[in-house]
Amino acid sequence: MAFSLAELEARLSHPDLLDSGVTLPTDSASLFETFLVRLEAGEVRAARKDADGTWHAVPWVKRGILLGFRIGRVVEMGAPTGGINHFLDKHTFPPREFRLEHSVRIVPGGSAVRRGAYLAPGVVCMPPMYVNVGAYVGAGTMVDSHALVGSCAQIGERVHLSAAAQIGGVLEPVNAAPVVIEDDVIVGGNCGVYEGTVVRERAVLGAGVILTRGTPVYDLVRETTHRGTDSSPLEIPAGAVVVPGARQVTSEWGKAQGLSIQTPVIVKYRDSRTDSATALESWLR
Repeated sequence: MAFSLAELEARLSHPDLLDSGVTLPTDSASLFETFLVRLEAGEVRAARKDADGTWHAVPWVKRGILLGFRIGRVVEMGAPTGGINHFLDKHTFPPREFRLEHSVRIVPGGSAVRRGAYLAPGVVCMPPMYVNVGAYVGAGTMVDSHALVGSCAQIGERVHLSAAAQIGGVLEPVNAAPVVIEDDVIVGGNCGVYEGTVVRERAVLGAGVILTRGTPVYDLVRETTHRGTDSSPLEIPAGAVVVPGARQVTSEWGKAQGLSIQTPVIVKYRDSRTDSATALESWLR
């Protein structure tokens, strides 16, 4: 059974969809399958960007993903029992399969992309990496070894997620802000970006930077502090170059012990010298 985008939105917006006390319609499995196909084609996304640049979650899309967990049953997947590719998961979210016509490069070595994730043409996946349901990965992006793209995370075009980078997922509540990495961003090794943080285009996160909504980011160039609030995400400005830093503990006892707290610091904004240092990216892809 086929459903139009308008029908999908109307059906998946229903408030009783996730109420375990309410019986689901008999066509829920067909509805969910159509929804997954649309997600994988990039026709629906778990977040949208307004004309003013503000990112918002799309609640009905998240509700659709949660429907899959409600109707799913745990089954055995992949290789025979005992093999390294043997899995136990909800039957509604098997690993996604790719073919040459998808123009996605997945290097051997244990990577997985869950169904319901979109990978644009030109994406490169180095092993082992993982992309979760609802994630969107733009054209020309590289997801390096041991990197994670969490559920509903939004990754732009020509991004490099370096080895062991962690892009957190935000699935519940359905209106919670997504984690967003915009176009041409470089995310260094062992970085973590969580809790609805937005990293604007062309920013560079140095190795080991950790960003959450509650993380203050000190901007040495503009002499200001970037913070998230209960109603707005932490935003890293376009072109900012962020490195791990430290700030002194202000309590008397803490100062007496010589303690400091790790905090990200913007040390410059991207320029031609920064770009030349990362020019090798295009050749590796």
